[in-house]
Amino acid sequence: MDERVMKYLIDIDNSIAEIEGYFQNIPKEFNSYRQNTMLKRAVERNLEIIGEAVKKVLKRDEAYINKITEAKSIIGLRNLVIHAYDSVSDENIWAVLINHLPKLKSEIQDLMTQN
Repeated sequence: MDERVMKYLIDIDNSIAEIEGYFQNIPKEFNSYRQNTMLKRAVERNLEIIGEAVKKVLKRDEAYINKITEAKSIIGLRNLVIHAYDSVSDENIWAVLINHLPKLKSEIQDLMTQN
């Protein structure tokens, strides 16, 4: 594996770990998330990093499009958070955290161990 790709995979893994860490002392409940602006911004920033790292992985090796489920959607979310911040809904971000982040974490960790 290209060492730059590994670096980006590590960045993704670290961002996911940061997001998970935010909920160690805060209930992982939608209303707690929705009411905490600092938490929302921290989560959104890490989602930006994840999206950018996925974009860079694909730029270095297009084969990862088949190894990272929803890679294009991850990049799309990054673009939405950065460029259309005023249309980001708490519900959509929460759905990503609950429904998609666990799978991405598993895929990224599998890819990192294949090296």
